[in-house]
Amino acid sequence: MSVAYAQPVTSVLRVGVYENPPKLFLDEQGSISGIHGDLLREIARTERWQLRPVPCQWSECLTLLERGEIDIMPDVAIDSVRQRRFDFHQQPALLSWSQVYESRGQGILGILDLDGKRIALLQDSIQQAYLESLAENFFLNVDWMLYDNQTQAFTAVAEGAADAVVSSYHSGDMEASRLGLTPTPILFQPSQLYFAVPAGRHGAILTAIDNYLIQWRADPGSVYYRILEQWNYQNDRGFPGWIVWGSIALGLALLVAIAFSLALSYQVKLRTRSLQDSEQRLNIILNSVDAYIYIKDYKLRYQYVNRKVCELFGRPESEILGKTDESFFDSRTYEQIRQNDMRVIRQGERVAHEEHSVSRDGKDEYTFLSVKIPLRNPDNTISSLCGISTDITEHRKMNSQLQQLASFDSLTGLPNRRLILERLEHALGGHEITGYQGALVLIDLDNFKTINDSLGHNHGDALLKHVAHRVERSLLPTDTAGRLGADEFVIIVEDLALEIDDAVNRVNDLAETLRVQLSDPFDLHGHEVTTSVSVGVAMFSDAESVDELLKAVDLALGAAKNAGRNTVKFFNPAMQIEVTRRTSIEKALRRALDGTGLDLHLQPQVDGDGKVVGMEGLLRWEDAILGRVSPGDFIPVAESAGLIVPLGEWVIAEACRILKRWQQHSATRSMTLAINISSRQFRSPKFVRQIADCIQQSGVDGRLLELEVTESLLIEDVQSTIERMRELRAMGIKFALDDFGTGYASLSYLKRLPLSQLKIDQSFVRDLLDDVNDEAIVKTIIALGASLDLRVIAEGVETAAQAERLTELGCYFKQGYYFGAPQPEEAWQPVFDQAAPELPRLPQSGSTAL
Repeated sequence: MSVAYAQPVTSVLRVGVYENPPKLFLDEQGSISGIHGDLLREIARTERWQLRPVPCQWSECLTLLERGEIDIMPDVAIDSVRQRRFDFHQQPALLSWSQVYESRGQGILGILDLDGKRIALLQDSIQQAYLESLAENFFLNVDWMLYDNQTQAFTAVAEGAADAVVSSYHSGDMEASRLGLTPTPILFQPSQLYFAVPAGRHGAILTAIDNYLIQWRADPGSVYYRILEQWNYQNDRGFPGWIVWGSIALGLALLVAIAFSLALSYQVKLRTRSLQDSEQRLNIILNSVDAYIYIKDYKLRYQYVNRKVCELFGRPESEILGKTDESFFDSRTYEQIRQNDMRVIRQGERVAHEEHSVSRDGKDEYTFLSVKIPLRNPDNTISSLCGISTDITEHRKMNSQLQQLASFDSLTGLPNRRLILERLEHALGGHEITGYQGALVLIDLDNFKTINDSLGHNHGDALLKHVAHRVERSLLPTDTAGRLGADEFVIIVEDLALEIDDAVNRVNDLAETLRVQLSDPFDLHGHEVTTSVSVGVAMFSDAESVDELLKAVDLALGAAKNAGRNTVKFFNPAMQIEVTRRTSIEKALRRALDGTGLDLHLQPQVDGDGKVVGMEGLLRWEDAILGRVSPGDFIPVAESAGLIVPLGEWVIAEACRILKRWQQHSATRSMTLAINISSRQFRSPKFVRQIADCIQQSGVDGRLLELEVTESLLIEDVQSTIERMRELRAMGIKFALDDFGTGYASLSYLKRLPLSQLKIDQSFVRDLLDDVNDEAIVKTIIALGASLDLRVIAEGVETAAQAERLTELGCYFKQGYYFGAPQPEEAWQPVFDQAAPELPRLPQSGSTAL
């Protein structure tokens, strides 16, 4: 469901766009595209922002943003200067790092290889300031070539005007592949990318962006991950293998150079003082490197440390030299490092590995990528080791957090649907190999929606957390609990028993235990709340695939709910017949949406004189194999299979085609056509646009189309519902409240809704003549309609006596089998041909429209 989070002061946003594919660029139609562009367009569509692209070069874009001549700029990394110039949201839109790409044959393996090279850079980028400072500290002579956009910079290298180019890896990988450039092992500046706005402005926009990013990144199936996949980018990927090993190779090369330089410096210093300047320069270089460089003797005592090591230990060099790692790390870390170091000292191995380190007091934790090599005496014996360690702590934390978001529910901490499906696949594979029975248990909170609506979402969230805790507390270490979404929890129970009867008894005991425990009261912020649960169970032997098992346990849960809730039901063969039937209906329904078989039957709506004033379109379906399928059978399948929205779109299109034909005849030109709209269809982001397009393309009068909605739809996000209804009402479209009196519509907001008509539910009409309560309800609805200036129509009228009594009570508009059963459009043509259509009274049928 799409929810608008904020409404900016102006609905038109001027967006700065510079060419940096695949992150950001303008497509052939001049629309914003790329990863950032698609994310912003998705948010704008829900928020109803109009995006106006403003093409500009990178440096120019930042200037325009600072002046307020554009409202928002995507793809901006944060530094101290930009934090003063602009405002940013909190949740990063994208993660990135910078990399150097070279033309073939340049041989650039490290920072020192940039000396004497022509390096292309994006002007005013964060890479420019960083590399210029680094080159100055290394005394490198680099010819910096500044360009307005990345395409120019990459083209310069491809055409030989520059030797290498610096870029974020998103655009770098794509441009390098296109132009035949080679990525080098030089990686730096891991960064987070944001949308930026002028300082002090558009706070609501940033809040909305944060809300969407937090919601999307917590859901692996969200539009966020679909956009990343579309652009062939995985936001939760770790370091690519070639980067790690490239870094190791680079570290080794640097170690060899460092070791050689240090040894040479030591020997030459004893003979002459002429190399003191060189030694000083070497120290400057070693202390400028963003890595921890050290030498240890054969007893693993520090003999040399650079500035970064001193900063790590928080001590001057004099307090580090001569000591071992035991003085600086906890015992486990010390033993791990000692074993790795002894491989270098005793066996002469080069060691490259990750080291997880904890400080001696246990307060600080680090993860290092370390490369260590032996240093040898003239007689080839090993005297010491030289190591270089790079701090990758933040990278590992970032990867861990992304993995957590991708695989675990952010509210309860339980595995989410994605991880549960992976583990269920593995569990079924184990069942096939060992023969041990397992089970899938599905739990649904019976009255969660009532608690959530009455006490608020904070209490609802607290309830879900408590339920998750109780479920986990009841399981064995081999069991897996997860949250599928909303108020549904799932448990994978493995290795129950070899015999099916024993396995069923054990899982039944577990399910009953959970049912009882979850029925005990919960303390929700001072409110004592009691709920019950319905539990469905399917054994692994009931299905041959994960999909079949999920359908089976869903049917078992449905049986538990139908049995009165607060009970446990197992899947059985009779349910399998239902699975097969539903599967057949789903497949046939998908074919019908692509072909033929669907039809809109029409049932007349008459006024007090019996004249036809409109029709209601009721969906019917006849399949070549299944025959005629009742709406009561295929509508629930469409809901569960995600087909209800395309099915509703077909109904809207067909309704417009019928109205188009009616407008060509004087007898039907002013007749209205009502169609039913499902809640999921109404909440679809493209719902309003689809109706507007359909009306425009068909040329029909929107005032003749009436949408029937239910009370349950109206109570979900009332304000958003009202806004959407008003958009459609502006096109002339009318709204009728269907089945009125059976739901939970509140009179406090019913008067705020742009309704035209109330429909009295047929359940009140059926016993109108025999039940004084039903008559009282009908009178109340008629009076309510009059007070709100709404037309009232009764549906399900089947006898003349019912019709007459409704007229006496003041209800003049009616619909039902007494006036005509739903039939194809052509069956009503003789009635339409009359100048003033009036229906013949049909014999009492006792049937009810579906």
